[in-house]
Amino acid sequence: MLDFQALWPYASLLAHGLLTTLWLTAIAILLGLALSMVLAWWRVQSPRAVRQCIQGYIELIRNTPFLVQLLFIYFGISATGIHLPAAVCAVVAMTLNLAAYATEIIRSGIASIPRGQREAARALGMSPYQVYRYVILTPAMSRVFSALSGQCIIVMLGSAVISQISVEELTSAASFIQSRNFRSMEAYLVASACYLGLALLMRQGFNWLDRRWFGFKEGER
Repeated sequence: MLDFQALWPYASLLAHGLLTTLWLTAIAILLGLALSMVLAWWRVQSPRAVRQCIQGYIELIRNTPFLVQLLFIYFGISATGIHLPAAVCAVVAMTLNLAAYATEIIRSGIASIPRGQREAARALGMSPYQVYRYVILTPAMSRVFSALSGQCIIVMLGSAVISQISVEELTSAASFIQSRNFRSMEAYLVASACYLGLALLMRQGFNWLDRRWFGFKEGER
């Protein structure tokens, strides 16, 4: 029989793990999306050698497990003599993982912008930065925002594995609790409910941003 009252003494631990998951995810999303916007532009406009390097990075990330990437960064950085906190390594891994997927998503959005639209902007005397920001990036983002938001949620859910490098996030808290009171079912049910709640809240938040930034109305998609 389930006994959720056994988790009450550990409520603060679960709350701490939840907050840790939230701030790590928030930082990774901000850094990952910023990096992906730059890489997507370079992927389209840079010389071939640069494009190939970016493509190699994307293929490496997309074709290896996130857990392996996390462990490689954590132990690889330590092997160089640089000792970073586990949380920092987790953010780096999450950022690089999100950036690889988001770069391809944004690149597909950029590719959907008609070439004539870019040429017209240049003819009007707009700088390359203005062309990219107002004529290319904004409409491209409006077309791929739903896919980007889904990828951000996947990164949040994938953060469950960062407990493997001793980051005290939500899954780590649930594992600690069940090791103390042996209520595995209750601990992981609560953790699952928290992840589900976070995913739903993030989806609602991204939908709100979509409507606010791009004029998205319910029923248009």
